[in-house]
Amino acid sequence: MENIISQDLLHIWHPCTQMKDHEKIPLIPIKKGRGVYLYDFNDKAYIDGISSWWVNLFGHCNAYINQKLKEQIDTLEHVLLAGFTHQPIIDLSARICALLPKELNKCFYADNGSSAIEVALKMSFHKSLLDKKEKKKFITLSNAYHGETLGALSVGDIKLYKEVYGALLLECLQAPTPKNEDYEKELQVFKELIMQNYQDICAFILEPIVQCAGNMHMYSTDFIKESVLFAQSYGIDVIFDEIAVGFGRVGSMFALEQCGVVPDYLCLSKGITGGYLPLSVVITKDEIYQKFYAPYEEGKAFLHSHSYTGNPLACSCANAVLDIFEQENIIQINQQKSKYIFTRMQELKNFHQVSNLRSRGMIFAFDLIKTKKNRAGLIFFQEALKRGILLRPLGNTIYFMPPYVILEKEIDFVVDCIKEILQTIEL
Repeated sequence: MENIISQDLLHIWHPCTQMKDHEKIPLIPIKKGRGVYLYDFNDKAYIDGISSWWVNLFGHCNAYINQKLKEQIDTLEHVLLAGFTHQPIIDLSARICALLPKELNKCFYADNGSSAIEVALKMSFHKSLLDKKEKKKFITLSNAYHGETLGALSVGDIKLYKEVYGALLLECLQAPTPKNEDYEKELQVFKELIMQNYQDICAFILEPIVQCAGNMHMYSTDFIKESVLFAQSYGIDVIFDEIAVGFGRVGSMFALEQCGVVPDYLCLSKGITGGYLPLSVVITKDEIYQKFYAPYEEGKAFLHSHSYTGNPLACSCANAVLDIFEQENIIQINQQKSKYIFTRMQELKNFHQVSNLRSRGMIFAFDLIKTKKNRAGLIFFQEALKRGILLRPLGNTIYFMPPYVILEKEIDFVVDCIKEILQTIEL
């Protein structure tokens, strides 16, 4: 283990990490994964309580996804998607569109969540040019996170990621996100921003239901519905960022099902391949697609590309993920599983350090309060690792976002360990 760690630190700069922390906090080299467990080189097991940054839906080394990936790799590993196609992406596109409102029927692929956001932002702006309106602004919500490339960073609101790069970013308007079910004040501010600026606004972008990187903030679907319909009534596109909340994470296959509206662009990634390979897709409407459909000489083509766009291996994994959803009744099973988890989580209300216990679908979170230590969330994280659970926090927000294959006995173990930490460790 020590040799592996030293080799890593010679050359690797890790994401979302102050590397100096690793002078005191050792890296954990992982040798293998199986189901909800990750195993280090001492064969210690860790329950992956955050689905490896929210991507792993059906466990590590899932036998079915493994099989489908192995079958594909012997047929075709990659081909450019410009002027070429392949069966896995044809099947995947048809299947995703079949799960969505009929208006959403055109798929544009990229290879990660931030890139999907960039595609949607550029496409909306480009559409405004084709409409001879040249709208240059976007409207966003406070506390939002949409990724860390420059366009995606522009429409986010997490200072930790954004503040340093302010001089490089796009101009955006920001509306407040409701803090609870009483959203009338926030909705009024949103409407006023729209009415004052609609001629300059390309699109309204939001994370429906849960702002995940925004400390797992959960907010009103009624606000979402009313704000979306109001924006669309002023000719403003709507972009749903379901990169984190899509594919069953908030209790329905897609969050839009709970919101009662159809966005103009839907961005998906993370769980789309079950945590196997990078893939993202923006699904949009045929009427938007048609605005770019013209003879080449007219210069209307949407010229955006990634080398690995629509990779066949990733698409095969994504098709396997959809197979599992269909064959194993995952949404209904998760509804029962989430009730069990939240029932167990109610036991945490007895601890004075716990505030704002909340859940939506297969996302569970609480905030650490009345803490005495700096970086209490980090201390909690380290204590959980000692007990064999990966619960990487968001500041002092502790969240549990496990793979869907987690069993009741594993849920019990996680909750019991959280209780033990709260009982025995000064935070």
